[in-house]
Amino acid sequence: MPRLGAGDDPGSPRVRGHRPVVPGLGTTAPRGTPYGYRASVSELLLAASMAVAGGVGGALAPLVLARLPEPDDAAEDKITYARLARRRGLAGAYAVLGALGCAAIGWRWSDAPVPVLAAWVVVVVLGVVLADVDLRTRLLPRRLVLPAYPLLLVLAALAAVVADDLGLLVRVGVGWLAVSGGYLLLWVASPRGIGYGDVRLSGVLAIALAMLGWAPLVVGTYAAFLVGAAVGVVVLVRRRPDRTFPFGPSMVLGAWCGALLGGLPASWW
Repeated sequence: MPRLGAGDDPGSPRVRGHRPVVPGLGTTAPRGTPYGYRASVSELLLAASMAVAGGVGGALAPLVLARLPEPDDAAEDKITYARLARRRGLAGAYAVLGALGCAAIGWRWSDAPVPVLAAWVVVVVLGVVLADVDLRTRLLPRRLVLPAYPLLLVLAALAAVVADDLGLLVRVGVGWLAVSGGYLLLWVASPRGIGYGDVRLSGVLAIALAMLGWAPLVVGTYAAFLVGAAVGVVVLVRRRPDRTFPFGPSMVLGAWCGALLGGLPASWW
């Protein structure tokens, strides 16, 4: 029997300000989360399951990286993707980072629908790979980024059905257009500051963050620029001849900050 909050009408199938409880999935979620139920599986078990998924995905990622075709306009001194994938210990490093990131997401969003958690397994593993590749090549391969769009959109639609929350699709659409549009304007205004690969990646991260809620979307978007600004200060202080730096890793880290910190109840601070 679902637990009713103060002032709820037991005879009403849907109470203003509350989402319906999905039968068999437990009570309503804690305040500060956008979903209306808490999964029956324990948070620890869910986090462990997410860690396994992220670890396996990270361990297999170098196999995909090794098969990426090289861009036609790549610089002559660019490290090939195949060479990047052959680095010793890479699969283990990707696996550890993927497992840690997915475990943190699973623990933080234990109330989220399974499609949302599945989407974040994809985003975490993809982010680990893209951040590494961008650091070493200054490129974000579109053959890795573009396939994530249809996959995330399908998972968003499934999540909206599972959670009976059409507002999720509204958040995804508005968030995607707003964030990608902002990055596109930055790219047009300063192509040397923001690459078009960053524009492509921004949409993927915006969709994933919007699936969690408005607060994670806003926090994750702004956090990327805060991280980027911090990196920029370090580059200036070190007085390197080349003062440019890839922005992809800052975007990925910002998205993780948004997912883990955005939407936390005030009592957590």
